[in-house]
Amino acid sequence: MTSVDFGQVLTAMVTPLTAEGAVNYPVVEQLADYLVSHGTETLVVCGTTGESPTLTWEEEYELFQVVQKAVGNRGKVMAGTGSNSTHEAIEATKKAAKLGVEGTLQVVPYYSKPPQEGLYQHFSAIAQSSPDLPMMLYNIPGRTGRNLEPTTVAKLAKLENIVAIKEASGDLDQVSTIRASTPPEFGIYSGDDSLTLPLLAVGGTGVVSVASHLVGLQLQQMITEFKSGKLAVAQEIHLKLFPLFRALFLSTNPIPVKTALRLQGWDVGALRSPLSELPPELETQLKDVLTKLSLL
Repeated sequence: MTSVDFGQVLTAMVTPLTAEGAVNYPVVEQLADYLVSHGTETLVVCGTTGESPTLTWEEEYELFQVVQKAVGNRGKVMAGTGSNSTHEAIEATKKAAKLGVEGTLQVVPYYSKPPQEGLYQHFSAIAQSSPDLPMMLYNIPGRTGRNLEPTTVAKLAKLENIVAIKEASGDLDQVSTIRASTPPEFGIYSGDDSLTLPLLAVGGTGVVSVASHLVGLQLQQMITEFKSGKLAVAQEIHLKLFPLFRALFLSTNPIPVKTALRLQGWDVGALRSPLSELPPELETQLKDVLTKLSLL
């Protein structure tokens, strides 16, 4: 297995939109530049937080290139090219690989609910189609309807370019099982900001974060303190940020984080239908948390 360092803090980047609902590429550049100078080591572009279900493939390829240009060699770019169609995921991944991105995020095929063998064949086919591109698996059963089981992860981790997993099952027992059955260099990243610290304790590597749009440097510090044995300091940072982690999921992600960025003055625009705006009462709650953390 190839050893690839995506870092400790990866940001699942939002996709800024114009008032008309088109992708706002100038703001994409500004936000990407800001994130890599505020604690983010790898930008995950066109994941769920980036509203990938409502982006066209053309918009996604343009996004990969704009973000690459914006960050240069200051950060890595991981392209979200997953699909519930194996053929479509292969084609999208091959195209992204030609752009020279550093990695690809591959979500468990949604809606289809394939058995574990189907999942193994799906991911291994994508990996083999772009053998030089490191792949991160993405397990989020709450959105896909299917859990990627530890035995399947362990089998996939034997493939040379499947190097990590974003675990958003919320199940720390599952994370422990994955850690016990994969090589130490296989990266295990929390897909939930609030579970980053507990996940580190059972052998995790870092986080693919939503909150890092707002507190990337603090997350970076929390993970570094934990890994250097300063557990009390790491716990203090976690507990301080915990209300923010919760507030960013007052509604479906990425509704709250886009709202938070707008409150900070970022021109990230609205959300594409079928996502809707945060109700005023929830926006008030979010604003209160941001104010208490001096983020406004």
